[in-house]
Amino acid sequence: MDILNFFLHDNEFPNNGYTHKRQVARAFVINEENEIAILHIKGDDMFGHRDYYETSGGGVDAGETKEEAVLRELDEEIGFQCEIIKYLGCVYDEYNLINRQNENHYFLCKTINKTHIHHVSEGDSLISEICWIKPLELLNLYPKMQDTPIARLVAKREYPFAKLVFDILK
Repeated sequence: MDILNFFLHDNEFPNNGYTHKRQVARAFVINEENEIAILHIKGDDMFGHRDYYETSGGGVDAGETKEEAVLRELDEEIGFQCEIIKYLGCVYDEYNLINRQNENHYFLCKTINKTHIHHVSEGDSLISEICWIKPLELLNLYPKMQDTPIARLVAKREYPFAKLVFDILK
C-alpha cells in the first residue's frame, strides 16, 4: 500500500504570508470492533462556526518524535493507550488565517488499554464528543460535513487518508 504525500493550499482565507511552521501527528484509531475514532469538533472562534469531524492529533513537542507525539495525543484526546500499526503519510497544508504552515503526519493505530481523557490544550476545548464509526461511515462522513471554510480545509486534508484507511481495513 502506498504512502500518501501531498500539499494543500488554503484557498479559503486571504494569504498574508507565513510566520511559523508546525509539525503535527494525527491518527485514525481502530478498536476491537473495527470502529474508527473520530472527533466531533464544535465551537466558535476566529475560523468561524465549527461543526465538523477530524482525527485525533496535535503538535509535536520539542524533543518528541512524531510517533511519541501521536501516542501522547491519543491518550490525551480519546483516552486510550494505542499501538502504531502503519505510517500513512504526510500532507503539508496552510492556514492563512493564522499565518501557519503545517506538516501533518498520519498514522493508523489500534487501541490497547483504556486510560482516561485529559484535555490539555486550548484546541481540546472544541472536542464535543468522540465518535466510534465503521470504516464506510468514515468514508461517507467527510463529503457531508458542514460547508464552512474551516470544515472544507479539514475535509481536504483528511479525506485522502480516510480512503487509504478504508482500503487497508476492507
